Amino acid sequence: QVQLVESGGGLVQPGGSLRLSCAASGSISRIGVMGWYRQAPGKQREYVASITSGGSTTYGDSVKGRFTIARDNAKNMVYLQMNSLKPEDTAVYICNAEIGRTYYQMTDNYWGQGTQVTVSS
Repeated sequence: QVQLVESGGGLVQPGGSLRLSCAASGSISRIGVMGWYRQAPGKQREYVASITSGGSTTYGDSVKGRFTIARDNAKNMVYLQMNSLKPEDTAVYICNAEIGRTYYQMTDNYWGQGTQVTVSS
């Protein structure tokens, strides 16, 4: 079974920073695009950022210039550096990855359980 597990969430003041991590584990043959989404209570899940296996990045409009996504292919990990945090960034942050399993041709999208980020003074 493939798993994605996030870590690094917490409580920070407006203007502060956090670094989130997501580790993929299990019977993995390859990992394509990895990314981050977020979901606040009562709101739709929102796209945050994504990164290809070659390092090409894309960001949602609400986080451009403040967040940076990166990955470590050797460790099967993806990171989200969040700077200049605002109260409206408060949400559960969820990791996503396109993963091919050992002995299978196809790839599937997997989701982590999420990690809480709260920005408050």
